[in-house]
Amino acid sequence: MEEKRRCFSLSRNKFLQHWCVILFISSLAILPLTQPFNYGKALSKSLLYFESQRSGRLPYNQRVTWRHHSGLTDGLEQGVDLVGGYYDAGDNVKFGLPMAFTITMLSWGVIEYGDEISSAGEYSHALEAIKWGTDYFIKAHTHPNVLWVEVGDGDTDHYCWQRPEDMTTSRQAYKVDEKNPGSDVAGETAAAMAAASIVFRKTNPHYSHLLLQHAEQLFEFGDKFRGKYDESVRVVKGYYPSVSGFKDELLWAALWLYKATDKEDYLSYALEKANEFGGITWAITEFSWDVKFPALQIIASMLLTEENHREMGFKLVFEQYRSKAEYYLCACLNKNNGSNVNRTPAGLLYIRQWNNMQYVSNAAFLLTVYSDYLRASNQRLRCDRGKVGPEEVLLFARSQADYILGANPMGMSYLVGYGSRYPQRMHHRGASIESYRENKGFIGCTQGYDYWYPRNYPNPNVVVGALVGGPDHMDRFSDDRKNFMQTEACTYNTASLVGVLAKLHGVEEEDGYLNTPLLASS
Repeated sequence: MEEKRRCFSLSRNKFLQHWCVILFISSLAILPLTQPFNYGKALSKSLLYFESQRSGRLPYNQRVTWRHHSGLTDGLEQGVDLVGGYYDAGDNVKFGLPMAFTITMLSWGVIEYGDEISSAGEYSHALEAIKWGTDYFIKAHTHPNVLWVEVGDGDTDHYCWQRPEDMTTSRQAYKVDEKNPGSDVAGETAAAMAAASIVFRKTNPHYSHLLLQHAEQLFEFGDKFRGKYDESVRVVKGYYPSVSGFKDELLWAALWLYKATDKEDYLSYALEKANEFGGITWAITEFSWDVKFPALQIIASMLLTEENHREMGFKLVFEQYRSKAEYYLCACLNKNNGSNVNRTPAGLLYIRQWNNMQYVSNAAFLLTVYSDYLRASNQRLRCDRGKVGPEEVLLFARSQADYILGANPMGMSYLVGYGSRYPQRMHHRGASIESYRENKGFIGCTQGYDYWYPRNYPNPNVVVGALVGGPDHMDRFSDDRKNFMQTEACTYNTASLVGVLAKLHGVEEEDGYLNTPLLASS
């Protein structure tokens, strides 16, 4: 505390005083200063990751050359073309709900930070990553009230350690329809296509219009035939169950459709059903592929400043949305009197043991977007422990990104391929087995598990841009292929990080203050 007082006494400039706060914000653990990170390079690598996860026939400009065509008969047994899309993680199943969330977050990142992504020379790659997903969703939405939501079976897939190019496991496809509803997955897919339609509005207006048609149909289907998709597609229960239900996805989809169409009906839906569907009653400290409440609350609260909405008679509802959004943001900043998000001793947000980095990247993105909103509207975040300015919000988001990139006790970059030290033994079938380019011989399930899975050597293929599950609650990390809780990566981990890295790259180019190394804090 004495050093803190001395810092303030020497720093009469408010900006320098702000840095005193940052320097001494941690009473539990302070890390050494790190060299400034190259956010542009990290952004490039994060977008490259999605090419490693592609299913289907790979294009001529595929940059990840250790991958090859796979899943070319997906949907054949059901008489539908389901070739394409993404494998969600280190396995070979295509799960519709997390895939749709991935595309929603990638699209949101481009909507907010398209200029920054362009300045890094990555705009075309960002659009390609989104379109690889939306092209698949168009195929999967075969009828206004039919959506194919899974290809492959998690149980049989997990008994097998095979490259996707060699798959011998079931490629059974599963759908939701009028008799077997799935409002959550329909809502999230509608949100993804609506958000993507905004992205493609200028560069490909015809495609944008097509996406919007699908989005509106899917929202109507999800709203009219309500039900959880894991009750209709029971094989997904052990992998991506809809614990939060479908009401958050319907509100989320309505807000994205409003942003894409400007149709007041969608906004009215989100306002009129705000109480019934939990939008203004649930105060949540987690944003994930399953739980959308904090993000939809943030989107709704940011609409409050738009003049035309004040005349709708819903100002109180907007304020309630804002209150819940602030609860989440303040919880991340450790500024609530009640529940806050736990942190590791070195300052990483910590929700749970399994794949914690997804929550970190999601939180960092929401904080980044809201910091821009606060700056643009000349406001401060209202927390129990005082008001917080946009700079402090962004700095905390940056601390989470910096931890990911190497400012942590392990000195480890959890973004694979970035920096000099990163996980070498990702839990990833394709990465851990000699590539198809090097060895076109068939590698079966047993051979994969007996020879490739237990090897202690680094993976022969590097999944550049993958954000792994990350360290435990004490900042410890074990780089072991069997340690799937920490070494498996998912598309939705990296998707949110893209927007954060783009913002930081833009600020770094434009304003020198981010070049000052930031201390990780608890």
